[in-house]
Amino acid sequence: MLLRRHARFLPIVGLLAFTFFVFFTLRLSSETSITLPSFRGGSSAESAASFDQSGATEKTDGTGKIVPPGAVYVEGAYNEIFSVSTADKKYFPIHFGEWDAINPNAIPHPSLEDTWIIVAQKQRGEVKDSVFFAELVCNAKFKKGTLICVDSPLILPIGTTPVSYDSCTGDRAYFGWSVGPHDARVFYGPSLPYAIYGSTALHACLGQWILDFRVLVDWGFEFFDKDQFRIPTELQRPPPYNFMEKNYFLFWDKDQQMYVHHDIAPKRVFTQLSYNGTVGPDLALQAAASDENCMAKYMPTLTPPHETLHQATNSLSITLCKRSDPACKPSDSNTFIMTIFQHKKKFSDHILYEPYVMLFQQVAPFAVHGITSKPFWINGRGKQGEWKGEDKKIMNQTQFLYVTSLSWKSHGQKYHGYIDDVILVLFGIEDVSTGGIDVVAGDLLKGLNLCGS
Repeated sequence: MLLRRHARFLPIVGLLAFTFFVFFTLRLSSETSITLPSFRGGSSAESAASFDQSGATEKTDGTGKIVPPGAVYVEGAYNEIFSVSTADKKYFPIHFGEWDAINPNAIPHPSLEDTWIIVAQKQRGEVKDSVFFAELVCNAKFKKGTLICVDSPLILPIGTTPVSYDSCTGDRAYFGWSVGPHDARVFYGPSLPYAIYGSTALHACLGQWILDFRVLVDWGFEFFDKDQFRIPTELQRPPPYNFMEKNYFLFWDKDQQMYVHHDIAPKRVFTQLSYNGTVGPDLALQAAASDENCMAKYMPTLTPPHETLHQATNSLSITLCKRSDPACKPSDSNTFIMTIFQHKKKFSDHILYEPYVMLFQQVAPFAVHGITSKPFWINGRGKQGEWKGEDKKIMNQTQFLYVTSLSWKSHGQKYHGYIDDVILVLFGIEDVSTGGIDVVAGDLLKGLNLCGS
């Protein structure tokens, strides 16, 4: 009887339990919605919340908005560089037809005059939670001050790579599901063009891979070494590996022996590279004492963990005298490896990258030779109050440019050049668009601090 009396309430209790289950399930799902990670490291929400410098100083921009220190243009704090070809001496935009892109690269076309091959990361599409990445490629020419694709760009035919699921675990497991390359660097070595790109890997969750660039585009016939990066080859490094390996660059010594530079900070790491992707021991130890003294003296001062230093571009070989000077002869005393590194600053709602130039020796022990005393300022980059963000509001910080590529502009010129040659410096703009500037190489080296001084 007692059981029968309570049984009358079972439907009501069941309905209430179901209602509470639905309510808490919906509430939980709304509170735990996925924020997909960024391949720059961490999610965009994580990056935005990671650093709020606004309390450091109470500077405002005149509208009441607080301006973080280090986020504004200061007269005399930069080495300003100017285009040698545009009418206003500002940087030129790069257009990939109907596609939006970031992180561009350019190299002179091997046979077509006044044509460059340009490559950039395709912007993410409208597919929710997409894990697809691709690089755009086309032949491009300058038209009315813009470097623009001659025909519609194609997808660079780089496929999927193996993945180490043991390295892609926990809240980072998402990265193991990614498909395709990201943040490619396309560049010339002493004789051949290469592409280095990020993708899932065997030695890290996300590693660095290399390909002979000629297998990816309509290059024309050339003899090739069948063992030299004709298939995707993972670039290895001395352990330990990071979860995400990024921004490796190759360099060549005066005898054209190939090396890979893995890290510039907190200390240099570089190794001799074999065609199968394996590497020798860390060679940076041989010059560590002099490098550490020079870098401590001339590298920008950081505020950890909100500021870091990153390798940014490929390398070039440069002789520090003029091609036009008959007395200028390349030697070990005047020819060095040049690369760009960037000082990354994270603010509550914005990230900035300030680019510096580093030179190091082209012979062992490849010690650092010099570091520019100031970051360079690309003419046309928006200063505070001069540009608008995605919300169309005037920004109270400087515009974020991310330098990705160095290339000699002249056709037929590959790895080596002189200070009076012209370099193409390419960059992404606010993770929205792409641009570049053609500048005399010597202008990038103004204010070079020499390690021996």
